[in-house]
Amino acid sequence: MNNKGILIVVSGFSGAGKGTLMKALMERYDNYALSISATTRNPRNGEADGREYFFRTVEEFEKMIAQEELIEYAKYVDNYYGTPKAYVMEQLQAGKDVVLEIEIQGALKVKEKFPDTLLLFVTPPSAEELKRRLIGRGTETMDVIKSRLERAVEESQGMDKYDYLVNNDDFETCVQEMHRIIQAEHDRVFRNGDFISRIRKELEAMGKEQ
Repeated sequence: MNNKGILIVVSGFSGAGKGTLMKALMERYDNYALSISATTRNPRNGEADGREYFFRTVEEFEKMIAQEELIEYAKYVDNYYGTPKAYVMEQLQAGKDVVLEIEIQGALKVKEKFPDTLLLFVTPPSAEELKRRLIGRGTETMDVIKSRLERAVEESQGMDKYDYLVNNDDFETCVQEMHRIIQAEHDRVFRNGDFISRIRKELEAMGKEQ
């Protein structure tokens, strides 16, 4: 069936667990490639350039925009985030399922350019759980947490534009569910036009031989 790579966009509220889920997918299954985003935000403790993100200055990022080196980009809480194009295309051609972890604005731009993109939205089971996880990270002030919760209100308005909601309640179940959704996507009829065409021709030729 379809062996071509699928472009997958994973979005979700800040604190929903997107990054941890992506890390688990990469570690457990070898058919995924995680696209590394470029950003103008400062690195958090333990983050390295070229691993979690490509950290760029505003000037460098705007040069990438001008030279059309990004699939999409968006501004989120005063920082640019974007997806470098070359790596994504290379991995898809190699048959890898490429995962982009980006915000809603960027996700919808990708879907516009590449209509076959699979959109997944990661959510905690409740708003209260989201707040608890944000506080529990211990990496941000209450003012930043408040701004992230306000942003989540806006983001919730776009949830119905996604193909699947993934409820990150039980982590292990969530990882398996994401993998199952993505693998099932390879069998969608619209992704298998070449196979359908080939088997039709084979059947027609077989009929003529009878």
